[in-house]
Amino acid sequence: MLDERKVKLMTRLAFYEQTQGKEDFKISAYYRKDYTSLHMLCSFIWVTIGYVLVVGLAVLAGLDSLLGHMSMAVMVLIGGMAIVGWLAVVIIYALITSHVYNEKHKNSRQRVKKYNHDLTRLLKMYAQTDSQE
Repeated sequence: MLDERKVKLMTRLAFYEQTQGKEDFKISAYYRKDYTSLHMLCSFIWVTIGYVLVVGLAVLAGLDSLLGHMSMAVMVLIGGMAIVGWLAVVIIYALITSHVYNEKHKNSRQRVKKYNHDLTRLLKMYAQTDSQE
């Protein structure tokens, strides 16, 4: 005879495995610090590439006026502004990335713990029915 509680629990477990479980299992395989650091490194690389492309486009757009006013002081000023701007963007993105991926790992880990708890409950239900037979 089917136990309704077991069926509901198995359905909830299977639904989790098919939806959020796939990603949650991958995320929870990492320590939180490692997961966050990996994504911060990727974010750093992509933000740097994006910043270089945007600055390159800005330089190309203003190349005519830039060449007309070219001096060592202007070059140093523009280079300094570009570096300070890059640092500001990288720091802002690092803070945002750190917060987002810490939260993502924490939430994923909580869902996996709940899943493991439900699995334990299911095993106890099976052990209980086996001992009664």
